[in-house]
Amino acid sequence: MTEQGSSQAGNNLDPWYHHYADRAAGLRASEVRALFAVASRPEVVSLAGGMPYVAALPQDLVIDAMERVMRERGAAALQYGSGQGIPLLREQILDVMALEGIRANADDVVVTTGSQHALELVSKLFLDPGDVVLSEGPSYVTALVIFKSYQAEVEHVPMDENGLIPEALREHIARLKSAGKRIKFLYTIPSFHNPAGVTLSWERRLEVLEIARQNDILVLEDNPYGLLYFDRPAPDAMRSVEEDGVVYLGTFSKTLAPGFRVGWALAPHAIREKLVLANEAAVLSPSSFTQSVISEYLSTADWKGQINTFRDVYRERKNALVGALEEYLPELTWTNPNGGFYVWVTLPDELDSKAMLPRAVTELVAYTPGTAFFANGDGRRNMRLSFCYPTPDQIRLGVRRLATVIRDELDLLDTFAGTGSLHAPSADSRFGSPPPDAS
Repeated sequence: MTEQGSSQAGNNLDPWYHHYADRAAGLRASEVRALFAVASRPEVVSLAGGMPYVAALPQDLVIDAMERVMRERGAAALQYGSGQGIPLLREQILDVMALEGIRANADDVVVTTGSQHALELVSKLFLDPGDVVLSEGPSYVTALVIFKSYQAEVEHVPMDENGLIPEALREHIARLKSAGKRIKFLYTIPSFHNPAGVTLSWERRLEVLEIARQNDILVLEDNPYGLLYFDRPAPDAMRSVEEDGVVYLGTFSKTLAPGFRVGWALAPHAIREKLVLANEAAVLSPSSFTQSVISEYLSTADWKGQINTFRDVYRERKNALVGALEEYLPELTWTNPNGGFYVWVTLPDELDSKAMLPRAVTELVAYTPGTAFFANGDGRRNMRLSFCYPTPDQIRLGVRRLATVIRDELDLLDTFAGTGSLHAPSADSRFGSPPPDAS
């Protein structure tokens, strides 16, 4: 072995390190996943992970559906299936999407192993090394991991309380095109955004779609939370007014349970054909059993009433979180979502949410640092707080512990660096960067 080869082997614990494809370098453990082991400890109040409160789903509804599936069509449910998904379930998915204004054909629905699988398949079909994905800043952490794994560059477009800023989108597209970059699609979570909690207004949805049409850019609309509103529904889905330029991603993970791992993509016909082929290449077929159980549940249970139950649960938890922030950390700023799972908090200039996390875990509270939601390292002053899983009492306890951590951290900085006392950041900076100069 050469000296160089020996050095390479000696510096690496993985003997196959130099055999991996270049794209494997983009695979990184997300900061959210890395928190799960710690946050699952019973003494830690976790405001970190976005786990649905599945205990609000009556077990009898699922058990009855499973039993009927096994009694009536067990052989088919335990067999391989279509790479596109069970036809009846695809028809039922149309009824779910109709609640957000979407009219479609079941032939253009592809069932996937969770909507994140659909996101991975779309990325596989479209992204070459060096391509650009536009996304909100901040954006869904695992989407960023997927884009990076296909060696794409992520360009973050600023947001405000009404979602993605259209003028900023125009500016980013113009700058990227002038630099000779290839923009493959815009990835957006328009309703009850993860992690920011904000919702893209109807007027902006139309404007963003028009910008995408003008620039021949596909829109990838990810909508896990759209039906989980509190006081009023989100605007209709972007796919409701644009068929050819939007791939819509949906899931049963938030309105039923994530353990089924059933999601879907609604795509223009040509893209749908390739999604089916990519699905077959990846998993051969999505699980016939879980699809059958969900189809039976949709056929026999009051699934709309169950979604209302989830709305009530999450509304109570959101109110508990916002109320606790107002009581214990009134100097900070945060978003106040009308649905979904998340509140986006902005810290004072002096603090670094990622550096502060070990201290928080020591104080038995966990959150997700804002840096997890940016591909470029931004978000140091932000944190995502999830209200979906803990009880209201646990949420209040967690925020009280978090307030102690933040104030102790500021006192420490004040002692050693003279950085001053806690002050409220400006509203313009709550999303991690100032609004763009749109002049």
